[in-house]
Amino acid sequence: MGLFERYLSVWVALSIVAGVILGSHVPDAFATIASLEYAHVNIVVAVLIWLMVYPMMIQIDFSSIKDVGKKPKGLALTLVVNWLIKPFTMAALGWLFFKGFFADWVDPQSANEYIAGMILLGVAPCTAMVFVWSQMTKGDANYTLVQVSINDIIMIFAFAPLTALLLGVSDIEVPWNTLLLSVVLYVLLPLIAGVLTRSSLDKKHQNSNEAGAKAIDSFVAKLKPLSIVGLLATVVLLFGFQAENILQQPQTIGLIAIPLIIQTYGIFAIAYFFAKRLKLPHNVAAPACMIGTSNFFELAVAVAISLFGLHSGAALATVVGVLVEVPVMLSLVYFANKTRHWFD
Repeated sequence: MGLFERYLSVWVALSIVAGVILGSHVPDAFATIASLEYAHVNIVVAVLIWLMVYPMMIQIDFSSIKDVGKKPKGLALTLVVNWLIKPFTMAALGWLFFKGFFADWVDPQSANEYIAGMILLGVAPCTAMVFVWSQMTKGDANYTLVQVSINDIIMIFAFAPLTALLLGVSDIEVPWNTLLLSVVLYVLLPLIAGVLTRSSLDKKHQNSNEAGAKAIDSFVAKLKPLSIVGLLATVVLLFGFQAENILQQPQTIGLIAIPLIIQTYGIFAIAYFFAKRLKLPHNVAAPACMIGTSNFFELAVAVAISLFGLHSGAALATVVGVLVEVPVMLSLVYFANKTRHWFD
């Protein structure tokens, strides 16, 4: 785990501070950036999101899907948690806290947007950071790759309708055109670009699978600094756009973080319990639970901006998800490693 991944929460926190300071001192600059839109999609943020997502998509090897049948229980667990449990519990927690417990502290419009941001996080299963969590728990790398590949295929078709369903249940109007455009722009097109890039690198080393894998890893490593810049710059922009609201209501960050933390630990507990009941080996169980627990926050941020705007509570909620997820996931990695003997 590199310096960036290990201290991701620190870098994000510093970017938040920078964004709030810049947003409060040079609001005109952020207003200009916010105005650069096409079909409700901000061009600057779209470029930054692509910088984050594209390197992740290159790592997805769809040829590994042929190995799905070898250990179906772990894959089934991940898919059930990701698509049948997690989105609905996230929506329920959002409604419970912002329509119930926090109703007196948050206005109804903001509450709806925070719930929407939580839903977007819940419907976007992790694509990239899960490789880090898998490595830290000594997971089966090939099996993790299969799980991520299957999730990406399902996400292309399920993300938009499931998001629309949950947003509709939460009484939030769904602009279908924008939602579908977001899926194409931030999932389908980067995925196609990643597949084409991977195929091109493989062809250059078609006489050696090992050389091809090294070439792909090397290319992704070269793109990593751009991915980091994309993530941190997006956070700076989002909090710059939200600077006035944050300075007036700093407790909002804490309010959003509470249900997100509960959701993360709760989902992991459910997945880990069933992994043990299914008698999965630890090198499959741990990554399976990590995939089901963590989020594809880059996609959630992008769609929140597209649907609700750069200044929205939904965008703020998805960015708080970044801040919360890393330290929580590191604690779960520690727990999983300490309980390895449960699966022997």
